[in-house]
Amino acid sequence: MPAYLPQKMLEWFPWLASEFFVLYVWPVVGISLAILALVVPLIVAMAYLTYAERKVLAAMQLRQGPMMVGPFGLLQPLADGLKLLGKETIIPRGANRFIFVMAPMLTFMLALVAWAVIPVNAGWVLADINVGILYLFAISSLGVYGILMAGWASNSRYAFLGGLRSAAQMVSYEVSIGLVLVTVLLTTGSLNLTDIVMAERPFWVDLLLFPMFIVFVISALAETNRAPFDLPEGESELVGGYNVEYSSMTFALFFLGEYMNMILMSGMTAVLFMGGWLPPFGIEALAAVPGVIWFALKVCFVLFIFLWARATLPRYRYDQLMRLGWKVFLPLTLLWVVVVAGALLYNNALPGME
Repeated sequence: MPAYLPQKMLEWFPWLASEFFVLYVWPVVGISLAILALVVPLIVAMAYLTYAERKVLAAMQLRQGPMMVGPFGLLQPLADGLKLLGKETIIPRGANRFIFVMAPMLTFMLALVAWAVIPVNAGWVLADINVGILYLFAISSLGVYGILMAGWASNSRYAFLGGLRSAAQMVSYEVSIGLVLVTVLLTTGSLNLTDIVMAERPFWVDLLLFPMFIVFVISALAETNRAPFDLPEGESELVGGYNVEYSSMTFALFFLGEYMNMILMSGMTAVLFMGGWLPPFGIEALAAVPGVIWFALKVCFVLFIFLWARATLPRYRYDQLMRLGWKVFLPLTLLWVVVVAGALLYNNALPGME
C-alpha cells in the first residue's frame, strides 16, 4: 500500500486496500504524483526564466527591467500568461488546421518529456533507464518536427523559410552534439545518466573534456535557436520565422517550448560536464547542501551563459552559422573523439598516471 495513505483512512474505507486498487490504481496515482512533482517546478522555472532573462538583459544594458507588476516585478510572468490566454487564436484561412495547432503542442511536450531521464538528485529521476543518453538524443532530434510542421502548415512563405532554416540549423548542430556525447561516454563507459554523474573521473579527464564543454554549450545555443544563432526568427528578412502566423496560446507554446529547451540543455550540461547534483570540484565540506540545490545552481549558471550571449553577441549570418557547424565543430569533435579514446587507452596501458 502507498505510504501516503493514513492507517485511519484504510480502516474507514477498507476497499482502498482491495487487489484492484493495489495492483492498478495506486501505481498510477504514484506515477502521476511523481510526474507532477517534476513538471510543476519545471513550468514555474520556465515562467520565471523569462523574468530572469529580462532582468539580466536590463542589468547589462543599464535598465530597470520588469518592476511594476508585483514586488520587483515578480508577477510579470503570470500577467504575461494571463494576457496570452485571453487573446484570440487566429488560424490562417489556407493553413492546415490540425497540423497548425499540433505543431506548438508537439514542441512544448517534447521539451517536457525529455526530463523523464534526467536525475536532479541521487535517486530523483522518473525513469532511470540504461540508455538515457540515447533517449535524450532521440527526443531532442524530434524537436525539429514541430518547427517544420509549423512552417509548412502556416501556408506562408516566410514561415516556411523559417522552418527550413531551423531544420537545417538543428540537424547540423545535432551532429556535433552527438560526437560530444561520445567523448563523455568514452570516459564513463555508461549510457545511464546517473552512472555518468557518479563516475569517478580524474582531473586530467575533466581537463580533456573542457573543449567539448565549450562546443556543447555553443551547439546548445544553436540547437535552441538562441542568440547569436536565432536565424530562424530573423526579423529583418523573415518577419518572425516559423511562428509568424501564430497568436495567443499557440504562440505561447512555441515561446515556452524554447525556454523549456534552454532549461533542458542546461540540465544536460550539468549532468554531462558539471557533476550533476554533486558538490562542485568534489569539495566534501559542501556535501551538506542538498544535491538538488547544487543541480539547480549549475543549471542557473548555464542559463546565465545563454542570457549573457544574447546580451553580448550580434546575430550571425546564416552562412557563418553553417560554416561553424560543418567546417569547425564537426572536424573538431571528430578529432577529439580520437584524442579522448587515445588518451584513455594510453592511461590504461600505463596505470597510475592519474
